[in-house]
Amino acid sequence: MAEKEDVPIAIELAKKQRDISIASFFEKNRHLLGFDNPRKSLLTTIKEAVDNSLDACEEAGILPEINIEVIEMAENKFRVIVEDNGPGIVKKQIPNIFAKLLYGSKFFKLSQSRGQQGIGISASVLYAQLTTGKPARITSRISKKHDAHYYELHIDTQNNKPQIIKEDVVEWNKEHGTRIELDLEGSYQKGDQSVDQYLKQTAIVNPHVTLIYTNPKAEQIIFPKASEQLPKKPVEIKPHPYGIEIGILLSMLKMTEARTLQSFLMNEFSRVGYGTAKLICENAALLPKTKPKDISREAAEKLIEGIKKTKIISPPVDCISPIGQELLEKGLKKEINAEFYTAITRPPAVYRGNPFIVEAGIAYGGQQNAEESMHLLRYANRVPLLYQQGACAVTKSVLNTAWRNYGLSQSRGALPIGPVTLVVHIASVWVPFTSESKEAIAHYPEIIKEIKLALQECGRKLASYVGKKRRIQFESKKRDYIRLFIPHVGEALKELLTLKESDEKKVEELLAQILEKKRGKLENIEAKNLEYDEEFAKIGEEDEEDKE
Repeated sequence: MAEKEDVPIAIELAKKQRDISIASFFEKNRHLLGFDNPRKSLLTTIKEAVDNSLDACEEAGILPEINIEVIEMAENKFRVIVEDNGPGIVKKQIPNIFAKLLYGSKFFKLSQSRGQQGIGISASVLYAQLTTGKPARITSRISKKHDAHYYELHIDTQNNKPQIIKEDVVEWNKEHGTRIELDLEGSYQKGDQSVDQYLKQTAIVNPHVTLIYTNPKAEQIIFPKASEQLPKKPVEIKPHPYGIEIGILLSMLKMTEARTLQSFLMNEFSRVGYGTAKLICENAALLPKTKPKDISREAAEKLIEGIKKTKIISPPVDCISPIGQELLEKGLKKEINAEFYTAITRPPAVYRGNPFIVEAGIAYGGQQNAEESMHLLRYANRVPLLYQQGACAVTKSVLNTAWRNYGLSQSRGALPIGPVTLVVHIASVWVPFTSESKEAIAHYPEIIKEIKLALQECGRKLASYVGKKRRIQFESKKRDYIRLFIPHVGEALKELLTLKESDEKKVEELLAQILEKKRGKLENIEAKNLEYDEEFAKIGEEDEEDKE
């Protein structure tokens, strides 16, 4: 009898291998999405819902009014309600938007938006499902002529598909908008990385937004809009040639409908006209009439080198909506009662073919503690970044800037010491976050370079102010020292010239006048900040009860 043939181990192992759904992956790795502790999970859930509401309202040309309510249901159990006045969501899209990961429209668009991956809000639904088992409850209406639709949803994690628990048509007093309710595990605290702080920082750089927030203590805080003007609506653009990677370029060459290499460059990229496209081909030593699909990997490498050799106009800025210098400065003035403010917006730059703009602002002096490290506020596409500061390109750029040149003390590898708040904002059609949780910006050399240039520009203005202030302080001390001797000089002259008491006083007054005339008028550079809002500044700060 023949012996049974041994089955290779590889065959046995192959039987165990199968596809993994994206929902199943994040079910086990929810920390990658920002749900790694109860406090952060509560913040992330609210952030994702508010970001979606803001994007929807702005895209529809509606001044956003967003109600946020956090209700403590039990110990470490909260109900989060976020309701907006946006355009609403078409009925058939509601389940996919809220209960399917990697679903959305923003991933394919090259225009600025807060969300970009199609993960955020569905990840919040997944987290709520994992921690309480309760479904997400969604109400949405697109106009007063249409019904309001209500859904209760779970995510089928095995297949990454929405599971509809309940579907209904309901009465709703809003003409249009969306409301989401989630029951989840969380923790509420005040302080730097709190829900309160996130909403305050959001209000600072989004003056067109009204936020109505009710915290778990049933305290209502209203952040009223300060402007009736919506931010400029970003226009969708094509990628810029600078920074394009060979893998992406090869994919574009295969998918294009253009018949020649020259027309491909003109149709698929921004800022490439007839003459520029022809010059790129010349610099790459490729024929302009070459069919794109016939371009080999070697030829694609030549094409990239040809792009690098060609001077191409900077990318258009209509795809990006920066905060602006005036608004940055105004936001700082509302939050911080300082002596000196400055802000700048850099010209557009490019990484991986994606245009971006860096903005920076500084508030110096005033009520800020001179013995503490700089207070750093990071933003990406008008969204506050409250976590992973150390992993962020912004922080690296700040650390690598020589702040001693600008009047601040700094140890190697540390933030500068001084009464300073620094704001850095990156606006881009695609922000390169380090993870799906969108908490830190990747260390692209182009981005770090632009941040440093922005910091240096603000730093020079700061140095000018600090230097001027020190000169005035030194001059003031010198004058005070001279004034100490004026009475003694008056008394000596009185005795030498046998002057009267009244003459002695006249002599002292005359000497004081000569001092002012000879040394010039002493400038007072400390100006009162009329925009400072003390109550607004307190929002999000840790109170005494929390400290205990």
